[in-house]
Amino acid sequence: MLSMEDQAYFKAVLVGQLEDLQRKADGTVSELRQFSAQCADPIDRSALDADRSFTLRIRDRESRLIRKIKAALRRIEDGEFGECEMCGEDISLARLRARPVTTFCIRCKTKLENKERMASGF
Repeated sequence: MLSMEDQAYFKAVLVGQLEDLQRKADGTVSELRQFSAQCADPIDRSALDADRSFTLRIRDRESRLIRKIKAALRRIEDGEFGECEMCGEDISLARLRARPVTTFCIRCKTKLENKERMASGF
């Protein structure tokens, strides 16, 4: 069970990450509007399209991370933050510091990854 201080620490970390990601997302909207300007040169247009596609892929990943952060913040509010979803044991502080959005202890995450590797044939 995490102490109140640890919970406050992780909440601050997660809120900071969330605000940073949301600022980036807001900036992307204005960037994409600028990309919409017509380019006469097909090569320039192609380069612009490639940049936009790359930016959108990054923002998609960040959008998934935003959802995970919001879920972690809900777990803090519900008193479930730091508990493994699979076995119910506490997730180590070191693991939470490395990946505060995690929902599995290292033992269960390793088991899941091994199952995925075996299922995919690796």
